[in-house]
Amino acid sequence: MNTAVEFKKISKNKDIIRVSRQEYEALLEKQRFIPVVNLTFSEKKALEKARREMAKGDYLTLDELKNELGTANLKKR
Repeated sequence: MNTAVEFKKISKNKDIIRVSRQEYEALLEKQRFIPVVNLTFSEKKALEKARREMAKGDYLTLDELKNELGTANLKKR
């Protein structure tokens, strides 16, 4: 299925995204199965910190993490 999406910036903090009715209805259907989670204050702060660190490039790749944990050479089952 081909999807055409149009994105338009209408002001500094507001955007319009236009998709086909079929895509929109599919999104609504998926949304029923994906719960919306309200973050606690501490979770929001942790998320903000993580995003700042990611923006600075302060993160590990999965391979780097495995190497640091010493699991890089373990055999797969």
